[in-house]
Amino acid sequence: MKNVVISGSGLYTPTEIITNDELVNSFNHYVDQFNAVHVEAIACGDVTALAHSSSEFIEKASGIKARHVLHKEGILDTAIMRPIFARRSAEQMPEMVEMALDAAREAMAQANKTASDIDLIICAASNMQRPYPALAIELQQLLGASGYAFDMNVACSSATFAISNAVNAIRGETAKVVLVVNPEFASPQVNYRSRDSHFIFGDVCAATIIEAEDSCTSDNAWRINSMRLKTEFSNNIRCDVGYTEHCLPADPLVPFFKQEGRKVFKELLPIVADVILSEMASAQVAPEQLKRLWLHQANINMNIFAVKKILGRDPLPEEAPLVLDTYANTASAGSIIAFHKYKTGLVAGDHAILCSFGAGYSVGCLMLQKC
Repeated sequence: MKNVVISGSGLYTPTEIITNDELVNSFNHYVDQFNAVHVEAIACGDVTALAHSSSEFIEKASGIKARHVLHKEGILDTAIMRPIFARRSAEQMPEMVEMALDAAREAMAQANKTASDIDLIICAASNMQRPYPALAIELQQLLGASGYAFDMNVACSSATFAISNAVNAIRGETAKVVLVVNPEFASPQVNYRSRDSHFIFGDVCAATIIEAEDSCTSDNAWRINSMRLKTEFSNNIRCDVGYTEHCLPADPLVPFFKQEGRKVFKELLPIVADVILSEMASAQVAPEQLKRLWLHQANINMNIFAVKKILGRDPLPEEAPLVLDTYANTASAGSIIAFHKYKTGLVAGDHAILCSFGAGYSVGCLMLQKC
């Protein structure tokens, strides 16, 4: 079976930042306004008073200290509390394509590849700005690549599922060099009036180049030795808005992310641990052989729990690097950001895991080895 590698990675990071303190100040101001307007209803028990948030609560609950966003304007304004930006015309690339173009170019440079080398592009993310034409096809045109391109969505597992598709395309000889991009324009799906979720997501785009090992000229490539994918249905992470929304009666839904966090922690983590440990056993890789775990970046407590289960001990910081503190949850891009930033300092033969997990439930686990 043909050896396939990740030969390059790229990252686009928006310049605008929102700190926890900024977010909390805005949210608490909104809470005070809401409680003042509904003071009589709250006293009668008809309306539940809203509670303040705090930076300490956010950091303890998630590990997040700040997040990057494409459009900061409007998010902190208590009269708006959503990002404000203009609708782009059909002649203008949407934000997700613009981010992907930047991240793709860095990944291509790392892998020593040009657009003429790429014959498949997969755009994989938790949300798409439009159903069609595919964002991946627009990116293909802008790069000047040939072959074919498509979009796909497996929520926060989109990156690892897309890389698995890329591996299969190369082994099936329908592609030679694959560009996978994970543009996460997540800030518009955040309910900034919800104490439980107003702090979760940030915007970013990650990218990877996947190719056969015999064509690789990169000096920092990782062989994909094996893959394991698993899905199991759950309503505990959900977004309900689709193209039929305008046909439905009054009070249309808004595209907010919703989750039952405690249920997700309790139900999803055992699935994640089972997938990873099963794949390690199949690949005959012992815990002590693992030099790095690049895991989905959703919650620091989830990551620590998962790594302890896998290694049987507390991890060293460099063994399971976190980017949550400055990037927040970036959905499918999170594990790739960790990989991109912390893939150096290892030697040929070292084993590692790239794993993402999320809504579905879905888990994608890749067993990697340094070339």
